[in-house]
Amino acid sequence: MRVISGSASGVSLRAPKGDLTRPTTDRVRSSIFSILGDRVSGASVLDLFAGSGTLGIESLSRGAASALFVEARKEACTCIEDNLRRAGLSTGRVVRQSVEAFLSGQAQLGTSRYDLVFADPPYATRPGDTDFGTALIASIDLPKILATNGVLILEAPRDTPDPQSPVWELVEARNYGTNMIQFFQLRG
Repeated sequence: MRVISGSASGVSLRAPKGDLTRPTTDRVRSSIFSILGDRVSGASVLDLFAGSGTLGIESLSRGAASALFVEARKEACTCIEDNLRRAGLSTGRVVRQSVEAFLSGQAQLGTSRYDLVFADPPYATRPGDTDFGTALIASIDLPKILATNGVLILEAPRDTPDPQSPVWELVEARNYGTNMIQFFQLRG
């Protein structure tokens, strides 16, 4: 796993040990950033369920102004901080907190707006598992911190039905093996 393009191109990144993290592959990341194009340059980026931080780090390498990584697990936060150091990227900040608590706090403060929000939540693999992707789309707090014309990029299992939301418009979806990347914007 490596940074694909930009100032940190070619830098190797590591993932937290164990099978709790599913880093976005180089191929999928390359496609995501090809779709986003010039939106990345100067953007304020939020990487939710950040894991190893590859999406936010790729954004910083490609010219994003800042990236905030939100991850609940201590070992993953340590990994993201190490990856930021490896890549020589100083405008990334890591917050160890659940995504739900972070969004609620940010929405109440009302001071931060993000141009790009990446979310690669844990998949619901068994009956009774929380479907974090669906919960994120249903969140009343996430829209409050998205900048005007901001984009939510959500990774989900390929067989996930398109969400029906009065708030979010699905503007593009791409399938990659067993995964799907969905691009959302707030309805006008």
